[in-house]
Amino acid sequence: MSDTPVVAVVGSGPVGATYARLLLEALPDARVVMFEAGPQVTERPGQSVRNITDPDEKARARERSQGPQAGEFRASLGIPAGAVVEGMFTARQGTHLLDFGGEGSAHASNFPAAAAATNVGGQGAHWTCAIPRPAFSEMIDVIPDGEWEDLISTAEGLLHKQSAAFSDSPVGAAIRELLSREFGDELPDGYGVSTLPVAGDPQPDGTMRWAGADTVLGPLLDQGSDTAARFELRDLTLVRHIEHDGAHVRGVVIEDLRTGEQSIVEADAVVVAADAFRSPQLLFASGIRPAPLGRYLTEHHVVISTVALDGDRMADLVSDDELSAELARRAKNPTDPVAAVNRIPFSEPDHPYSAQIMYAETPPFPLPSDHPASGNRWGYVNMGYGVRKFPRVEDGATFSDDEVDYRGLPNFTIDYALDADEEREIEEATALLRRAGSALGTFIAEPRLLPFGSSLHFMGTMRMGTDPAVSVADPYSRVWGFDNLVVGGNALIPTANTMNPTLTSVAIAVRGARHLAEQLAATRAARV
Repeated sequence: MSDTPVVAVVGSGPVGATYARLLLEALPDARVVMFEAGPQVTERPGQSVRNITDPDEKARARERSQGPQAGEFRASLGIPAGAVVEGMFTARQGTHLLDFGGEGSAHASNFPAAAAATNVGGQGAHWTCAIPRPAFSEMIDVIPDGEWEDLISTAEGLLHKQSAAFSDSPVGAAIRELLSREFGDELPDGYGVSTLPVAGDPQPDGTMRWAGADTVLGPLLDQGSDTAARFELRDLTLVRHIEHDGAHVRGVVIEDLRTGEQSIVEADAVVVAADAFRSPQLLFASGIRPAPLGRYLTEHHVVISTVALDGDRMADLVSDDELSAELARRAKNPTDPVAAVNRIPFSEPDHPYSAQIMYAETPPFPLPSDHPASGNRWGYVNMGYGVRKFPRVEDGATFSDDEVDYRGLPNFTIDYALDADEEREIEEATALLRRAGSALGTFIAEPRLLPFGSSLHFMGTMRMGTDPAVSVADPYSRVWGFDNLVVGGNALIPTANTMNPTLTSVAIAVRGARHLAEQLAATRAARV
């Protein structure tokens, strides 16, 4: 270890950003070098693309994130180029399918919607910014209950949590009232219909500046600051291999995708925080192959629909003047489709689902002009019920020694199936969705289960735990058997979850970063 410890971070999303910031703030002499295979698509590194107001500029930023499916290749797959509501559809702009049908694509016929973003900020540049807290069995039992509150609160601070975003929206309040009338008596105290906590900063004009990895990086992006001087972000740089001796990592082999030149970057610790498929892929390519690697894949399945809000019911709760003011506020940022977001949170035992209800002025797909709901003055809600997937070793990615992907890394096959309990919960969630939609208005898109992988919230493939036989990382996110190799991201989550896992993953990263900082400081002190 040198006098100036160097940490290599693979991946530039919110979790990688958490490690970079906390390590540099805790270690005044350390350096962090962050590697991202994709390009920087916003002027401020890692910014949410949702904050771009110019529609052409926003479309370009999203297209540049789409990896092998950018531009004409993406269009050739039949993925629609039109606007979509973030988080609701398989072909979310800014992402690319892992099984894109070409040479070297993943084999994911039973997980067809698996997708990723390849850009600075990762999917944090395109996410919905929803940050609900884990609850009940979603909590990770290897982390003491008494520590969770501090970890979660710190994560919420890094992400700029807003617990009452759009709470002043009269239409949003009316939607909550109608849903509370339908479900209120069935839900436990504290877990009723409410606004969805989101990551971002309300602006004076009533709009939101949505959080991205740049929000987490914070002072690391402030030119002239001490922490910024010790932070380096290299985009279009692919990490091909982790150098190690079986117990200790020495650095990473990188490729500059602009020139094709490869080199070795030495590091005192390596943090791998790409995503739930490409992180275990890198470990496998580096000869780090614990038996659970890639296995125990989960997501939350999504049952969705779109409803046109009922004019009579809404008019009983919202005046014409209030609606006019709402629409005037919305007109200040017409490129952001979300006007208000409500939720019915996960609770046990009677409501093991999470509902997300997003109000927008327009539907996420074009309606014929003669459709009865076309041009509905009160707008629409896009609703999704998240349904949990229970971890099973049979579900996951199997990596190949003989076949490579389009980057020349080990290709993989995804295995995934439902069991009877999961099918039953999907049926129950569909029935709840029908009740919710009927309480609000008229369905213009019938409830339907999205293809597996559509949530983009992939978990479990590098799960944390206390038993190396069934986990990849220890409770401090270190890969078993290594003293300075840390992994991060949704892949560490070992529990069944029903909604956006980013807050949980950032909280896990807070714990891992603190422990790694203590370890590096202790190692340096012992050498002095």
